[in-house]
This record gives sequence, C-alpha cells and structure tokens, in this order.
Amino acid sequence: MIPVSWRNVKSWNCIDCGVCCRDYQVVLDFNEWVKIVRNYGVEATKPGISKLYLGKRSDGSCIFLTKLGDSYFCGLQNMKPKACKIWPFKIFSRPKYGTPREALYTYRGRNFFVYVDPACIGLSWGKPSQEFKYRTLPEFIEIAAGLREKQFHSTSKIPYRPHPYAFRGRTLF
Repeated sequence: MIPVSWRNVKSWNCIDCGVCCRDYQVVLDFNEWVKIVRNYGVEATKPGISKLYLGKRSDGSCIFLTKLGDSYFCGLQNMKPKACKIWPFKIFSRPKYGTPREALYTYRGRNFFVYVDPACIGLSWGKPSQEFKYRTLPEFIEIAAGLREKQFHSTSKIPYRPHPYAFRGRTLF
C-alpha cells in the first residue's frame, strides 16, 4: 500500500494484532544487527543482497513475535529495532510519497515529512486529535531522529515483563 500523510490520521494505538510482525521484513542497521547476533546468534537474522533483516519463521512471522492470550508482543522490547519502533510511520527529511504540504510536520524547528502505512489496523482516520498531534507523533519523530529510545505513546500498552525462554540453545529475554 502507498503511505499517506499523517494529517489523515485521527489517532493511532497499537492494538497488539501482530500484523506488522507477520507481513513485513524488518531491515536492521549494522549496530542493531550486532546486538541481536551477540544476544541470540546469527540465526536470529537473515542476510539480504544489500541489507540485513530480522529472521522469520516458516509461516512468515518474525521469530521474536510472541503471543500472550489474544495479544501479540515483541520479544525484543529491550532492543527493538528502530524500524519496528516507528512502524506504521515513515519519517523523512524530504517528501517521498507526494503531498509534501500535508506530510510536513515541524518539530523543534526541523521539518519532517511524515507518512503512515494504511495497512495498520490500529489507525483511526480523520482530523488529527490533540493527543496524536502533540504526544504520539512527536515521540515517533524523536525515535526516528535518534533523540529518544524509550517508547510510551508509540507502543502497545501491554505491560512488559521479560521472561526468559529458550531459542536454539540460547536464552531469550
């Protein structure tokens, strides 16, 4: 699907559906790849021609996707890749998918062009709410720009308590 401007989004909340972890390839930067390999082994990643990815199960889901009751959560909470933290948002320093005026978001004097993947079912469409515009969206921008790592508004509200479990002879937290 072609991403659309953030100005079409009323609000966003992660609803723990796991769609993002099943339907998308997660590109890792080198440092993210190194952390994951050090903790879980090279089997937890997958090389591409020019990129590194998180590993997938045979059903296409991320190997770190964990089901808890009817909800899904990421087993990499303590080192979740940036691509996962900002999905379904795509944040650029230049317009990429058209509609530059609609995609423009000025944050702390810097211009960002923010788009959203309409495949995410946690999106509510309409005029942006105050909460979305002034709390959720700035957090996504701070994460994308490397100004923040911890998530509050831009993640699921499932309380996360690491529980170790085995993965190919290694302990996952």
